[in-house]
Amino acid sequence: MATAKLYKGAGHRQRLREKFLTSDLNGFLDYEVIELLLTLGTPRRDCKDAAKALLKRFKTLQGVLEASPEGLGRVDGIGPKNLIGIKLIKAVAERYLARKLEEGTLLNNSRELFDYLYHSMRDKQREQFKVIFLDAKNKAIATETLFKGTLTASSVYPREVIRAAINHQAAALIFAHNHPSGDPKPSAEDISITRQLIFACRVMGITVHEHLVIGNNRYFSFADQGHIARMNREFERLSQ
Repeated sequence: MATAKLYKGAGHRQRLREKFLTSDLNGFLDYEVIELLLTLGTPRRDCKDAAKALLKRFKTLQGVLEASPEGLGRVDGIGPKNLIGIKLIKAVAERYLARKLEEGTLLNNSRELFDYLYHSMRDKQREQFKVIFLDAKNKAIATETLFKGTLTASSVYPREVIRAAINHQAAALIFAHNHPSGDPKPSAEDISITRQLIFACRVMGITVHEHLVIGNNRYFSFADQGHIARMNREFERLSQ
């Protein structure tokens, strides 16, 4: 019986897979991650050069994952079949995080909440203000972008947030907005907006769990830094 001839690079591919199975992605370079994804749709061809070409064109691993199928297809060695691994892993990750959000498991983990939101906010050239609406059991009801543009105290309206929360019958909210500059440090306006929103929500009996500021692969958590708790204490003191 004739033995099937292995293509050049088969051993390298097998080593990549074994490395992943024994140590996850620890020690992988970004192009090796992309190469491993490409192998899902490329059964008998070396993918290293194509992976490096993708990384060169889109600059980062995130850039490759965010690229459109048309953009990916413009790179030599990438066709409609072998880009399936790249698009599939992003879609699976988004569904996984969305389900965890629905189960309420992201509420106490700002990093996972950031991971869930980052894909939709990272490359925006204008600021966007998102609200995640939660029910009484902290299960996600919906996620909406309520405001766009430069966010100031005069452009984010608490009454619009409250109206949307009532429409969704939400008992709690999570806020998030991006900084196109890449620096997630909150501005004085960010702090002022958060304070106004917390006060308005408290009047209506709605809980604010978090306000996340999204930067370039970084974030600032108002909850982690104690600002949410401090603003709630301030409201209680003023309400006495």
